[in-house]
Amino acid sequence: MKITRVSPFSNKKTTLEIDVTARQIASWEKGELIQDAMPNLTVGEREFIKTGVTPDEWDDIFGVDK
Repeated sequence: MKITRVSPFSNKKTTLEIDVTARQIASWEKGELIQDAMPNLTVGEREFIKTGVTPDEWDDIFGVDK
């Protein structure tokens, strides 16, 4: 599913193809924890859905855990 979000940091609008269903999105929007509603996604994909921050942007801003 194509997900479009706007980053709160850069104001950049980004669309990513993410392996998520409308049902999973609806479950999360109804209050289910995102990691429970979408356990198949990476942390970065879930962060993008929640905030609009891409994994690359996250790394640029906050650095990479080593």
